[in-house]
Amino acid sequence: MFQEASLAERDPVAAMLARAFAVDPAMSFIFPDAAVRARRMPHLFRLLYASDARAGTVFAYEGCRAATLWRAPGRTKVPLMETVAGAPAFLAALGPAVARAIRVSHAIESHMPRGRFWYLHIAGCDPAAQGKGLGGGAIRAGLDRFGRAEDCYLETATEKNIGIYNRLGFEVIDTWTVSGGGPRFWSMLRPAS
Repeated sequence: MFQEASLAERDPVAAMLARAFAVDPAMSFIFPDAAVRARRMPHLFRLLYASDARAGTVFAYEGCRAATLWRAPGRTKVPLMETVAGAPAFLAALGPAVARAIRVSHAIESHMPRGRFWYLHIAGCDPAAQGKGLGGGAIRAGLDRFGRAEDCYLETATEKNIGIYNRLGFEVIDTWTVSGGGPRFWSMLRPAS
């Protein structure tokens, strides 16, 4: 059963997302060293969880084995004041990787479509629970809630995920690469149904 998560689930969801994104192309670009990536990602995902929960909602599966972080229409980008207030924490989480993280973030923002949509910012499933439909279930929880009335958008740097998202109604609308040797991304949109 997927339910909206509260702040109490932030730490276990962040730890799970760090495991889920351990070999993600974007995270591997931001943190090229695997040991550094493993150490820094839980803190980074705690910050992203808090920001996304304020701007939208988080769905988690019991035991935090899968989760999705959604940003509401009109709130897909982090407001300037939140960016300024959160800068010290993000700098601490990113350390020397801040320039690569900013490059990825700017590329993502510059490729977002215009108009209103729910933004599926992060979707992850614990590697130990993958292949059981939990990741798809976490995404469907959001689509069931928002996808009938609003378009939904995401981007992925993992090509094998495209088929999963296609089965959930998303279609590739763009493909692009982060400058400076960064990963390739696919932008995907699911029209309101």
